[in-house]
Amino acid sequence: MASSGTGPRRVTIDDVAEAAGVSRQTVSRALNDKGEIGVSTKQRVLDAALALGYRPSRFARGLVRQDTFSVGLVIPDLLNPFFTEVAAAALDAARGRGWHVVVYDTGDRVEEERGTLEVIASQVDAVVGYLSLPEDEIARLTRGLPVVLIDRKHRTERFSSILIDGEAGVHAAIRHLTGAGHRHIGMLDHAERSEPSIRHEWFDAAMSACGLDSGSVARADQSVEGGERALQELLARYPDLTAVFTFNDIIAIGALRAARRLGRQVPRDLALVGFDGLGLGTLVEPQLTTVALDTRSLGALAVEQAARLLTGSGPLPEDQLKVGAELRVRESA
Repeated sequence: MASSGTGPRRVTIDDVAEAAGVSRQTVSRALNDKGEIGVSTKQRVLDAALALGYRPSRFARGLVRQDTFSVGLVIPDLLNPFFTEVAAAALDAARGRGWHVVVYDTGDRVEEERGTLEVIASQVDAVVGYLSLPEDEIARLTRGLPVVLIDRKHRTERFSSILIDGEAGVHAAIRHLTGAGHRHIGMLDHAERSEPSIRHEWFDAAMSACGLDSGSVARADQSVEGGERALQELLARYPDLTAVFTFNDIIAIGALRAARRLGRQVPRDLALVGFDGLGLGTLVEPQLTTVALDTRSLGALAVEQAARLLTGSGPLPEDQLKVGAELRVRESA
């Protein structure tokens, strides 16, 4: 199957016809079990459809109006305000197109994600969201659907990706901290995966650029309670720290609570910088300094890319598939 740009082209009935060496009418008869064709020809068509990952359009089956799409939006944790903001943006963008959207919360569990994809493959026209399964398994489960991954770089042309580029924002955050006199700066990275996050890599690079050691790191579950526990652990190991950068705002809010409990006043005794730019960061005291993402662009871009893949208008170029971040200085640093 031909593919171009940064995402896949959906397999069509014409692709199956070409692969099987028959007409599109013959393909339609074979897939709809209409008879009127030989057994060997029908099997050749079915084999070609399976090999190409062809999935008949819901429109061809007459289930919906031909100007309406249905999209499955997969979110790992709707209790996390960041994912809620991204989902709201995607829903708003889809509603503006008159699309139907079905939202699935996987609870950040692999088995739940696998079961979700098995269920929605026959119910939607595209899948958008946060997926952690290996790409070959996602491809098998989605059976030819366009798939747009958020915050995960695709490795094959089978998928498209909307990426977060927060490196400049993290560098700005570390420069802001060093400009305020901080030299002992730590990080609370996420604990969900064994390897360091890309945000940890950005932190390392920013610290190195400022001539500082970046070894003061602890892992945190992505929750307020996780941030509390991780900051306590970090400060127990590195009591000289005067500033901490966190993987996200939720962890930072937990760290803020832990600092207060430990008798460290923020920002006088300990500066805190989050990442994500959640509105929630303005509701805590002191208000959270953060590297802020445009979550509305993140959700809207994912829907735009899905639309282009579904309608065959061509995917967005790679330089338009990244969402940047900028430092938003408030009271905590």
